[in-house]
Amino acid sequence: MEKHLGQLILTGVPGTTLDPDTARLIKSINPGGYILFGRNIQSPCQLRKLIDDLRDISPTEPVITIDQEGGRVSRLRLIGSEPPSAQQLRDKNENTLIKRHGELTGEMLRLFGFNLDLCPVLDFSPDDNADNSLKGRCYGSSPEQVISNATIFNAALRKAGILSCGKHFPGYTYASCDAHEQLPVVKRTRSQWEATEAAPFRALLPDLDSIMVCHTHYPFFDPDRPRWPASLSHNVITETLRKQLGFNNGLVITDDLDMGAILNEITFEDTIKNAIHAGNDMVMICHRTEMVQQAYKALEGIPSSQVAEPLERISIAKQRLCTPSPFSIEAFKETDSKIWDLRVKTLGEEKASQLSIEDGKRSPVETY
Repeated sequence: MEKHLGQLILTGVPGTTLDPDTARLIKSINPGGYILFGRNIQSPCQLRKLIDDLRDISPTEPVITIDQEGGRVSRLRLIGSEPPSAQQLRDKNENTLIKRHGELTGEMLRLFGFNLDLCPVLDFSPDDNADNSLKGRCYGSSPEQVISNATIFNAALRKAGILSCGKHFPGYTYASCDAHEQLPVVKRTRSQWEATEAAPFRALLPDLDSIMVCHTHYPFFDPDRPRWPASLSHNVITETLRKQLGFNNGLVITDDLDMGAILNEITFEDTIKNAIHAGNDMVMICHRTEMVQQAYKALEGIPSSQVAEPLERISIAKQRLCTPSPFSIEAFKETDSKIWDLRVKTLGEEKASQLSIEDGKRSPVETY
């Protein structure tokens, strides 16, 4: 069992190439997957080579993922066109464009060798100017609108051969601060949550490959544990997501454990242990890659009975991973041109040329 524990870790990598230290780490712990960010993206050929190298050096076929939502959370816009955001597609209100967004997102990701996209966002946006991390990222201003639009995107993405991930369970919708910086405490009742924030997840769960659990604290989930993040909550993940909502065999991933909502509240070792006890399958360590070895050691201290089911769910999920598409610069340029055309159809020529601001002022999610 011990030699498989690395499968419970989804890790970032430091740079644009696979350096010797990272290669040694990968060989020693065999992580379950990798998440890439702007720091890993320099050019189309470089990105495909990095992903090929990560896949080649991994003893077990890895999950290779990214945040490619559209709008300001589009890591690939560093080397190509920025797809329209979920909110821009919501406002245009044409189902064919949402479907096209899913198809082209999947097409581009497979071209580089990714096999899972960390979307769709299933939070809704009752206030488009709320001071949290969600601006521009929601498919609807109501649960019903999110369900309708996200369902279309999700189906098209998966048909293109990329696994999907619904986020951010149980919800950032009513968060009044950004979890990248501090722990949001959302004072909603269970009945309010079940009628609103839970609705998109409940509707899409049968067609989602994975769920990302966020760091919000809803007091009703853990009334005896003030400031306890949902991502570490047994009541949120095992009792509610798995048992109540029926996501029994789906892959559950923590949101980034390098965010302020976690770092300011809990020690690293306790974070790892509680994440697995809560019912997560994979712990995500995006930026402090030097902590991956420490995470592995923390996992070694968890009883084998607690890691057996997560390892089984990871294995099942990996059976659905698709192989990369053949890569060429010409293929990249062709797909990138289609994405630009989609942007123009969604926004019009003039607005299409005005890209989202990526300066971290709205939320570190833009620059992470």
